[in-house]
Amino acid sequence: MCKGLAALPHSCLERAKEIKIKLGTLLQKPDPAADLVIPYNEKPEKPAKTQKPSPEEALQWRDSLDKLLQSSYGLASFKSFLKSEFSEENLEFWMACEDFKKTTSAAKMAEKAKKIYEEFIQTEAPKEVNIDHFTKDITVRNLVEPSPSSFDVAQKRVHALMEKDSLPRFVRSEFYQELMK
Repeated sequence: MCKGLAALPHSCLERAKEIKIKLGTLLQKPDPAADLVIPYNEKPEKPAKTQKPSPEEALQWRDSLDKLLQSSYGLASFKSFLKSEFSEENLEFWMACEDFKKTTSAAKMAEKAKKIYEEFIQTEAPKEVNIDHFTKDITVRNLVEPSPSSFDVAQKRVHALMEKDSLPRFVRSEFYQELMK
């Protein structure tokens, strides 16, 4: 059993910091005007307009994160599951990278690259993804001159993490089990 924070594994410390930040935000006094304004970088989520997938389609998601991510219903279900676990940062990073790759304007690309870096990559970022220093260094070097592939290495690492960790948890969850009925 761990004694004190110093004895916790690195990932536990990161999780504890994340929880502390989220709890600190919740404990702040509410600003009545804040409820009336949607922050510039957040868009209201649109409900999925697609039908619930067949159990056969949902069954394919067990073996393929890519098939899950290609399904709008699967993506929405996976995102809801991750939010319920306070672990949606990897999926949000992956989605931000997909959006980034579609950017054609160099100025917009630089702007989006900076935002993605500040939100997900830099140390102590609000939604910092868990990538190794080697991957982080490559990504930072790629951002000197942003291109559609600037985040590819980091995105592949995060995809592998979701495939190895998040997807199996999702498949065991009630979210997924309900789809199989």
